[in-house]
Amino acid sequence: MQEKYIDETKQGEAFAIAEKPGNGKKLFLESYGCQMNFSDSEIVASILNEQGYNTTLKVEEADLILLNTCSIREKAEQTVRMRLAQFKHLKKEKPNMTVGVLGCMAERLKTKFLDEEQLVDLVVGPDAYRDLPNLLKETDDGRDAINVILSKEETYADINPVRLGGNGVTAFVTITRGCDNMCTFCVVPFTRGRERSRDPHSIIEECQSLWDNGYKEITLLGQNVDSYLWYGGGPKKDFAKASEMQKLTAINFAQLLDMVAVAVPKMRIRFSTSNPHEMTEQVFRMIAKHDNICNYVHLPVQSGSDRILQLMNRQHTRQEYLDLIKKGKEIVPDISFSQDMIIGFCTETEEDHQLTMSLMREVEYDYGYMFSYSTRPGTPAHKKLEDDIPADVKQRRLAEVIALQGELSRKRMQGYVGRVHEILIEGTSKKNQNQWKGRNSQNAVCVFDKLEGQKLGDIVSVYVHGNTQGTLLGETIL
Repeated sequence: MQEKYIDETKQGEAFAIAEKPGNGKKLFLESYGCQMNFSDSEIVASILNEQGYNTTLKVEEADLILLNTCSIREKAEQTVRMRLAQFKHLKKEKPNMTVGVLGCMAERLKTKFLDEEQLVDLVVGPDAYRDLPNLLKETDDGRDAINVILSKEETYADINPVRLGGNGVTAFVTITRGCDNMCTFCVVPFTRGRERSRDPHSIIEECQSLWDNGYKEITLLGQNVDSYLWYGGGPKKDFAKASEMQKLTAINFAQLLDMVAVAVPKMRIRFSTSNPHEMTEQVFRMIAKHDNICNYVHLPVQSGSDRILQLMNRQHTRQEYLDLIKKGKEIVPDISFSQDMIIGFCTETEEDHQLTMSLMREVEYDYGYMFSYSTRPGTPAHKKLEDDIPADVKQRRLAEVIALQGELSRKRMQGYVGRVHEILIEGTSKKNQNQWKGRNSQNAVCVFDKLEGQKLGDIVSVYVHGNTQGTLLGETIL
């Protein structure tokens, strides 16, 4: 991902799993957007696998088409609409086919899909996937079906996700759902609901099961993993109402990291995404304590200007963010950081832009995800602030930020040259079938020649002798 600087919202990806004997129906499931959506698709596939559906990569043979959608940016929604238009033509040839929209876009637009656009038969929000069997019965009877009710409790903790596609080596494990941070630019609190933490015992059981099934690396996943707080369930905001005994036995994110690292000591552990105002020194100390927790943190900042951060309702200042970075580097000297940055937010001046550039130079990120601001309907920024930065100014500033990140990435990659790194083999290089690709602890991608006896999932010692802007070039140490 190091070479993808502009768009973190992935294009649609369809996945298939091994067929379950006796299942007679076909599901085509395509996911867009963030890692949470891809993780949710695995939950959906698990639920529907028990309802007689096997997944397929051939959309034309599907009885049920589901798009798991993203609303974080306007471009992501436009892509989904174009895809649905293609399915509309396909459905004319196969009228019994059911088409549904899942996820954040379903939650945001709700009945508009059914009433105005008439593109789909089924609309299901992120907290209603258990209701899919009932909703499909309604569509089988010729009725449109919708459930976009958000939950304060749903975590899908008891559902064992099927692993769609993937490499059989790395997997996502969701630990929280929803978000309580009301950043003015963001639709997530409205599309994914209140923040909830998952039972730590179910998390550990899933991690152990993954290890037993040959997986070598997990990413603990949430909109804001640092806010993880388990005291018996319910939204984090209700913690004040919890009994004193519950508060005494509460488990925070750093403690969860410790528990998982001990439970699966040979499993590589990553986590995403962190929030600057909730990340603690204790998390860095857990990274330093356990060799199997990777030395990498994705820490979105969004802007280097305090004025813009305040307008965004980010609950951290520039200095607080830099202090956190400094503390992380002190505790974990070989740590790497990546960023999210929004360029051209409402009222952003050239001075604000330069403050963002200077912050990037001070932190020296390994890589980042950068976007020009696009207003999202229903958000506080859409209601209260004017999107007043001309498109050409946004694009010029974005190009400058991307160019700077390119320089920083190349510099960071050069810092890994001349050293031996432990690389987890995740697959074959796309550019050279005779080379492996994998990542080091700092999340930098490395490619190196295949040797006899090496296989997918091996952790090998690789001497890095060169680099590009986003990739390390190495050779196995025998």
